[in-house]
Amino acid sequence: MSLRPVKQIIEATPTLEGAGVKLRRAFGFGKTQEFDPFLLFDDFRNERPEDFLKGFPWHPHRGIETITYVLKGTVNHGDSLGNKGALGAGDVQWMTAGSGILHQEMPKGDAEGRMHGFQLWANLPADQKMIDPRYQDIKSADIPEVIDDDGTTVRVVTGEFWGKKGPVDGVAANPSYLDVYVPPGVRKTLPVDTYRTAFAYVFEGSGDFRGASAPFGALTERVGDNGATVAEETVRDTAGNRSLVLFDTGDEVTVQAGPEGVRFLLVSGKPISEPVAWYGPIVMNTQAQLREAYDELQRGTFIKHR
Repeated sequence: MSLRPVKQIIEATPTLEGAGVKLRRAFGFGKTQEFDPFLLFDDFRNERPEDFLKGFPWHPHRGIETITYVLKGTVNHGDSLGNKGALGAGDVQWMTAGSGILHQEMPKGDAEGRMHGFQLWANLPADQKMIDPRYQDIKSADIPEVIDDDGTTVRVVTGEFWGKKGPVDGVAANPSYLDVYVPPGVRKTLPVDTYRTAFAYVFEGSGDFRGASAPFGALTERVGDNGATVAEETVRDTAGNRSLVLFDTGDEVTVQAGPEGVRFLLVSGKPISEPVAWYGPIVMNTQAQLREAYDELQRGTFIKHR
């Protein structure tokens, strides 16, 4: 077994999207090779309705899949194919845009006005960019959850983990999407396929993903300048709230949970390794394909399947 080292820890940065939604973006519109097959990851978390109620009005997508996971509040959605519905707390929508749709997503806070969710974009390979659009709307109750003896809890959205299989299927990148909670002070090792790009996004508590065996704040000893033994607190690199941890290669990741525990999304997927031509909500393989998509939007011929 080989432990995946940490390549980079990224702090999600404030971004304005849609009609004025304040969110945090961990990556997107940049280093596509680093995260292949994933393109973008947003954390939309607000307690002020005025920061999110304008939502994400009608906009197009082609050539990608969007994955929306709601923790608090509701996201009402509809599209040009006549689909409509609402995602509540714990629900997931895996939308394959394929050849193209127009859709909207309008968030609404819970009883206390709070909204929290995530959106991940996954690329589609060239031979699937023009397939029929489809939705997989998954209710919270249908997402399997496994609890280990030490209290570690994992919700399996897609992929297989600890004998449970997530309800989302038929996704191009064959990804794994897990919601993981590790209790305070617990050190946990989790399997990840060697040949997948993998990252963890921390959204509650903090954890050290560098594989050190000493607990948080452990006392170590060193020899001081005068030859005496000195006790000192270990300095550790940790990932806290709204931090993304990008891993290097290996077949497992280890996290040492902080004093308040740690909750994070653990996401991995098979790289596509194809050219990326990307502008806004449309991702193709060449600039010519990208221009064609936007020309079709202007001509009204963008929607291929009804």
